[in-house]
Amino acid sequence: MERMLAAILAGGKGTRMDVFCQVRSKPALPFAGKYSFIDFCLSNCVHSQISDIAILVDYQRAHLTSYLERWQNDNSTKNAFDILEPSGNNFYSGSTNAIYQNLEYLRRQPASRVLIMPSDHAYKMDYRKMLEFHDKSKADITVGVVPVPIEEAHRFGTLTLGENGYVTEYVEKPDIPKSNLVSMGIYIFNKDVLIQRIIEDAEQAASVHDFGYSIIPGMVGRDRVYGYKYDDFWRDIGTIDAYYDTSMELTGNKPPFSLNGTWPILTCENNEPVKKYPSSVIENSIISPGCVIKGRVENSILSPGVQVDEHAVVKNSILMSNVCVGTRSVVDACIADEEVHVGEFCYVGFGSNYGRTAEYTLLGKGASIASHTAIARGCKVMPYSNPTESGRKVLVNDYHDRETIQPQPYNSSQTRITA
Repeated sequence: MERMLAAILAGGKGTRMDVFCQVRSKPALPFAGKYSFIDFCLSNCVHSQISDIAILVDYQRAHLTSYLERWQNDNSTKNAFDILEPSGNNFYSGSTNAIYQNLEYLRRQPASRVLIMPSDHAYKMDYRKMLEFHDKSKADITVGVVPVPIEEAHRFGTLTLGENGYVTEYVEKPDIPKSNLVSMGIYIFNKDVLIQRIIEDAEQAASVHDFGYSIIPGMVGRDRVYGYKYDDFWRDIGTIDAYYDTSMELTGNKPPFSLNGTWPILTCENNEPVKKYPSSVIENSIISPGCVIKGRVENSILSPGVQVDEHAVVKNSILMSNVCVGTRSVVDACIADEEVHVGEFCYVGFGSNYGRTAEYTLLGKGASIASHTAIARGCKVMPYSNPTESGRKVLVNDYHDRETIQPQPYNSSQTRITA
């Protein structure tokens, strides 16, 4: 089997993740408690015994690089990798431009195959099987393919496959999809073909420098393009809706896949114990190391260092590291970024969504919710803000920015909260 270089695209701004990528790059986003987005593709590379790994970083690169260095140190017996940044004051203007700016690095690598993948998907995949299919098909490029419900196919690149997986059509994010087979954003290229197509794309002034829009459609009918069908769990978690829905799937009685087992997701280690008090109740939840639970947690995911105080209730929510929920507060259907502080007798996520599209409330990093405050479901609190601070504009907005909603004082006598 041919030697293969894995190139992980980890430089995007993650605009689809809204407030959560204002302070970090998307690959560094927490997921399923103690993990980060990028842990999935790194773990897949390690378990697939890929020894050559390059990670292309850009936006918030210092933060991500620091995380990657800790990851490499904590998994020191695993494969090493190279971190590639844009030169000087440059930036990557697209996925193909990221490869273009590192062509000299690519040319120096002994591998004759290049595996390119995003860093915002949750899945377990043995890339060796895809490489075996690629070589057997004598392909110039192989695209990882999964079926999705047809009503969701417009969000992805869609493919039509002919005999033996030969791609006869590729359309990126079509208005009316002809197929429910979509690209996973995972590609195996023959290195010489990749270099040639990347150079051609760089010479096109009108190109958006994206594999799905600029490279693959033009290769269909010109090069040997094949689709490799993947038949296991896979989710693109790069939108807030997908992030929340996939997270909630993991809290169910039958989660779609295990984070451990024979193909564990590797991450930065944290061995602090979970402190559960006699007053605590935990149901259908993922509780990470270092959490302190005195109240009730239901159908939720807590990252390391979260504290839930006495008689507080957290349900249907995702709380990132070092969030604190005060005594007798309720956090319901909420995604809270790191270091959010919810005071006493608060109700975050109360009521229905009042006709809004979003079914959950967003709390940006470091936001402080004063005691006796209620915030309706479907609202958004900006990072490091205090939405009830006297004398300043309220920074609690509808998720889709339709209107500004004034948080109301919460009279704790209206609702009796018990653990």
